Amino acid sequence: MASLSDIIETFIKQMISDTNGAIEIQRNELANQFNCVPSQINYVISTRFTTDRGYYVESRRGGGGHVKIKRINITRPGNYLMHIVSSMGTSISQQSAEVFINNFIDYDVISEREGYIMKAAASDKVVGAIPMPDRDIIRATLLKNMILSLLV
Repeated sequence: MASLSDIIETFIKQMISDTNGAIEIQRNELANQFNCVPSQINYVISTRFTTDRGYYVESRRGGGGHVKIKRINITRPGNYLMHIVSSMGTSISQQSAEVFINNFIDYDVISEREGYIMKAAASDKVVGAIPMPDRDIIRATLLKNMILSLLV
């Protein structure tokens, strides 16, 4: 059984899909619809609709709390991948790497099979024997090199 956060996330994603990639909602109205507190809506938006996951969020306080959520449009996968490489930093956790890879699959930048291979290479099963923080540094280097190989 899905959690309330999962249900709210799915609902918002469907709304975004139905409106060609952008919505404006009121936290209070959505909270009433799901019979929860507005902070539950805030939690879902702040954790599930991040730039790492391919979303841009504008939030206004007061008046029910309007929130605009836009799916980042990827017209040129190469530009998107270069943006990810340059914004990634020098280290990355397995969880963050998987979020990036899932976005690549969702945006049709890579195939599902390529995603599985990238996830396997970036997993703790591969780099787990390396002590922290070097593990996340090596994972970032591996992921960046895999991404760059997609551009050649």
